[in-house]
Amino acid sequence: MNRITSLFNIRYPVIQAGMVWNSGWKLASAVSNAGGLGLIGGGSMAPEIFREHVRQCKEATDKPFGVNIPLLYSHVDELIKITMEEGVEVVFTSAGNPKKYTAMLKEHGVKVVHVAANLKFALKSEEAGVDAVVAEGFEAGGHNGMEETTTMTLIPYIQDKITVPLIAAGGIGSGRAMLAAIALGADGVQIGSRFAVSVESSSHDDFKNKIVEIPDGGTKLTMKKVVPVRLIKNNFFREVEEMENAGASAEKLKEHLGKGRAKIGMFDGDLEEGELEIGQVSASINEIEPAATILKEIIDEFNRVSEVIGRMRFD
Repeated sequence: MNRITSLFNIRYPVIQAGMVWNSGWKLASAVSNAGGLGLIGGGSMAPEIFREHVRQCKEATDKPFGVNIPLLYSHVDELIKITMEEGVEVVFTSAGNPKKYTAMLKEHGVKVVHVAANLKFALKSEEAGVDAVVAEGFEAGGHNGMEETTTMTLIPYIQDKITVPLIAAGGIGSGRAMLAAIALGADGVQIGSRFAVSVESSSHDDFKNKIVEIPDGGTKLTMKKVVPVRLIKNNFFREVEEMENAGASAEKLKEHLGKGRAKIGMFDGDLEEGELEIGQVSASINEIEPAATILKEIIDEFNRVSEVIGRMRFD
């Protein structure tokens, strides 16, 4: 047991990230049943769809699970209300002020975790009363920090300055990476990209197959004038990059982004005109596997490499 397994009452200190258009009840329940903490990605769900996923997840697992709610969406209040009505015990918040909902959620017995990409927001999160902090490095997929701080730099820097449990995210997709994150001071890890390519992920099969094919350097952080997001380099990405290089304003970029671009790419499978969010670790993902298999591979490799490192000494 460690601080994360104790906090969430789970077997392994591995959290499956609540990724938009990827993390429905099937994935969350599969990860929870396998010993990790599955998260439903509420950011891409209308309120009643979100409620249905929570209820389906309750039916599919008797293990702890949670939800991820990005605070940048207009219907956040409704999602928070549903979370409390349905008795969800764990909420991860991101992309917003951690003070807004933490106290209210904790009054209802909810464990709250906030995602931060820098020390400032990690400290704000702890001050707000969260139970743990996710420190997410520049390698991560989806929405990202402006500072472009790598996970290897971010984890020890934040760990030295907070007292609540710390979860590492960004560039973690293997047991070796998990061991490295814990060696740097993390109590557990949050993994997104590897689970996005799971059988149970709700994303389109064409998106999953695209991830498997991505080479080294196949993703890049873009849209920094709007909300920084790491994307696969496709036609939409190249259009955005050209606009940014030409000095386009945030308003012009938002206009070009339009609505539903992430759904078009990740859920509907339009690999050229959609917004394809995934992390740098995608270059190391070679096949689509069940979530339980992925988690087992990560834990087995963690234990194997940990034994080797444990015997290493320098005099």
